Amino acid sequence: MNTAVNVNVVHESEAQRQHARVKIPAVLRYLTKARERVEQPISDLSAGGFSFSAGKAPVRIGDYHKGRLQFQLESLDLGIDIEFQVRSVDPDSQRVGCQFHNLKPREQATLHQLISAYLSGELVGVGDLLNTLQRENFTKARKNGAGGAGMGVLARLKAVTFSLAVFLVGLAAFGFIFKSLYGLYFVTHAQSGLVSVPSLQVTMPREGTVNSLLGPDATVAKGAPIASFSASMLEMLKGHLTDAQLTPANIEELFGKQMKGTLTSPCNCKVARQLVADGQFANKGDVIFELVPQDTHATVLASFPYRNFAQARPGTRASFWVAGEDTPRYGKIVSSSLHEGGLSADIRVVIEPEQTLTSNLAGQPVEVTLDRGPSFDWMIDKALAAGL
Repeated sequence: MNTAVNVNVVHESEAQRQHARVKIPAVLRYLTKARERVEQPISDLSAGGFSFSAGKAPVRIGDYHKGRLQFQLESLDLGIDIEFQVRSVDPDSQRVGCQFHNLKPREQATLHQLISAYLSGELVGVGDLLNTLQRENFTKARKNGAGGAGMGVLARLKAVTFSLAVFLVGLAAFGFIFKSLYGLYFVTHAQSGLVSVPSLQVTMPREGTVNSLLGPDATVAKGAPIASFSASMLEMLKGHLTDAQLTPANIEELFGKQMKGTLTSPCNCKVARQLVADGQFANKGDVIFELVPQDTHATVLASFPYRNFAQARPGTRASFWVAGEDTPRYGKIVSSSLHEGGLSADIRVVIEPEQTLTSNLAGQPVEVTLDRGPSFDWMIDKALAAGL
């Protein structure tokens, strides 16, 4: 048997006394367990129950019945369907005390209106009841009292976890927005960048054909042979023969003779490019190889749009990320110039790294950024200058 009135709603006058008993003229009608019809006037009525005189009807404590309370209002009969339980029986006066069960919100609102009007001495009309039933008379019940005193350990842990998750999501969103705005207004990105090492060129000493002695990207010590070349004897002796020696027979003989030579490395280098293929004819002074010295320090070349002229000036600290590395590096812009030395929409800057870049990184792409916003180092320097 359900003895709760309604755990989901709380009447607006719940904080007031609900069990003030009033003698409102009303009639109770219900059927006994033996299916006998009982109709008795109500002795008194409250928001929690009522009493009536049982008369000859058999009544016992604990009996549960369904019935109807009938009220007379302005020549209109008002009926309220109820469920009630007998809580006390006076054998001398036959007075029976009953308690309401499972009263619906509309019935509760009607009873409160009738009792309040009777206590204040007002007449209850149909319009008053309609106005009461149309408005919202109930609110949500308070949860577990103040401060969550009724919450269990699991419920508290769940609430704290949910609150922490919401806080972390909000914090992550704020950090993402802050980072995006900071990158938009305070960070300048280079259009392109690469690791640059000064290269040496090996040229052809005579007209002839070339054959490389090294593979691509090979390293070679200083003075070691890197290629062989073949030149005609006529080319070797050109400028040293007299007019008497330049007879057709001598020229044909000298042209048919070949002289071989060797090209050597001017440094401890790495072969960056071979510009003349093996067996191909090259003129005197043509560049055969581009070599990258292995004992020199690399710099970073970067290109910025011309509109970032103020940010990409010499002396500015830059950060760059070499492809294939996991951490960024830092350096300082030492020079800036326009591309190709003339009018251009791009600025070319040279960055001197704070840490030495090995020459074997030559040609690697680099992501370069200029951060012109406040940094932690800047704030620390200011704090130290202020004596904090």
